[in-house]
Amino acid sequence: MTVVDPPSATEPAEPPVPVEAAPGRGGAVLVAAGILSSRLIGLVRTAVLGQCFAVGPHLDVLNMAMRAPNFLQNLLGEGTLSAAFIPIYSRLLHEGKREEAGRFAGAIFGLLLATAGGLALLGILLARPITAVLALGFTGDEGAVDRFELTVQAVRIIFPMTMFLVLSAWSLGVLNSHRRFFLPYFAPVIWNVAIIAALVWAGGWGGGGHLSLAALNRLLFAVCWGALAGGVLQFLVQLPTALRLLRGFRPSFSTRVPGVREALGAFGPVLAGRGVVQLAGYLDYFLAGFLAAGAIAALSLAQILYMLPISLFAMSVAASELPELARMGRTDDARRGELLGRVRRSLRQMAVLNVPTFVGYLAFGYLIVALLFRGGKFGAQDNWLVYLVLCGYTLGLLASTSSRLLQNTFYALSETRTPARIAMLRVAVSAGLGIVLMLLLDRYSVTTLAPGMGTADKTLYLGAVGLALASGVGAWLELLLLRRALAGRVEGSFLPVRDMAKMIGVALAAAAPAALAGWWLRGLSLAPRAALVVGLYAALYLLLARLFMPEELDVWIGRFGRRFRRR
Repeated sequence: MTVVDPPSATEPAEPPVPVEAAPGRGGAVLVAAGILSSRLIGLVRTAVLGQCFAVGPHLDVLNMAMRAPNFLQNLLGEGTLSAAFIPIYSRLLHEGKREEAGRFAGAIFGLLLATAGGLALLGILLARPITAVLALGFTGDEGAVDRFELTVQAVRIIFPMTMFLVLSAWSLGVLNSHRRFFLPYFAPVIWNVAIIAALVWAGGWGGGGHLSLAALNRLLFAVCWGALAGGVLQFLVQLPTALRLLRGFRPSFSTRVPGVREALGAFGPVLAGRGVVQLAGYLDYFLAGFLAAGAIAALSLAQILYMLPISLFAMSVAASELPELARMGRTDDARRGELLGRVRRSLRQMAVLNVPTFVGYLAFGYLIVALLFRGGKFGAQDNWLVYLVLCGYTLGLLASTSSRLLQNTFYALSETRTPARIAMLRVAVSAGLGIVLMLLLDRYSVTTLAPGMGTADKTLYLGAVGLALASGVGAWLELLLLRRALAGRVEGSFLPVRDMAKMIGVALAAAAPAALAGWWLRGLSLAPRAALVVGLYAALYLLLARLFMPEELDVWIGRFGRRFRRR
């Protein structure tokens, strides 16, 4: 029998929240708003770094140095906590057990602090062997830039950031469970601003093509210190609000607190699933490390764009829906039909903006890359390579976004092993296919597809495109397997195939006149032509979506869209 402490005399107990009142759809907009703010400043950060370092060895070093702390943060942080922490904490809140929920949150906080803190210390002490594993392809560098030694120094500076980002994810879990969605997803803005500020302070704003090797090294380490400071600030800005919401919170390392052992039981399979997904990302970078300089940078820049719609239109919906799905997942079989309907509605909500992104990246990705990154040392070869890598990733975009919600549906049903097994299979297929395609495409350079761009000092090859294509294939495999597994748990079809097909048709109808406008404006320079074409495409799609898909679009534009339609 579980003993529950009485509620505090100074604050009434939070009553159970009926499922029907759960504001998951509005929460998705708040999450998206926070993520949009973070991603926009992230694009500014990426553009500044790209123009400063270009697709070259220093950007390779920075991205590789970020891999280990990002790996651990993603492994222990947001994704894993979403599966192991939020369902239990939300359920305790739903049952009115706020004191018990606070003790549970305190125990998870203590365990995360001890684990992440220990790993951060090990990262500093073992920076050289960690780099030898992460960046084996850097050990044979010859010439002026020794990427291996630079990466070792960068890892020592950045690694402590891991602890603060993991604790930041704990704050996110608490805030999301209390339906406070905007702040935790806005907080990474501070991390990005800290990096930009450090780069500007070190004298790296613009002029990348004129900087000496010593200056580039100095700027690299300034960015690393900025990332560490940003990680600390990202956690601290969320902590006061999280503490105000908690009752009975007391950090501990006990596994006897109610809910902790259940969370640890879910944590293991999710950790394995998240681990293999993170391993897949590492494998891409590991394999790209054996390719010519610039392959890692091309993957990184393409992933910035690829992850933007996933974060805005998939993670936002999945994050806001998880607490609500967790409350529904423990209901009887008669209520499972409501869960199915909610998942289908959320998938349509994702798709109404992910589908035009999918079509837009394939049709206008070259212009988008030029608009964001072209300038300084970033030239035509860089533009083509990043665009082609983006196309490879984009082929799996719709599958990846849908999989996010289906995974959370499993977590809400207290089933964490199935998504983990499917993720392992996806990684195995993607890795095997990636090696084959990488070796096949690495025989050809960018100039093979677009002659006349070759320069005496740089030639970029297409091996990274093969890794991106394999990732797209793996995403579709994962979605199909998740769909089949869920069909065995809840009767009915999860994927709204007809609705998505209609959205693709609308996106193609909007893309056609935009493409004609791009051809007509071909005499303009890239930046204004990209802005006009992409802007026209977005406007036409929103207009057509308002006519043919008003319900899905209204979720995102809310009362403003309804007011405009009435007019």
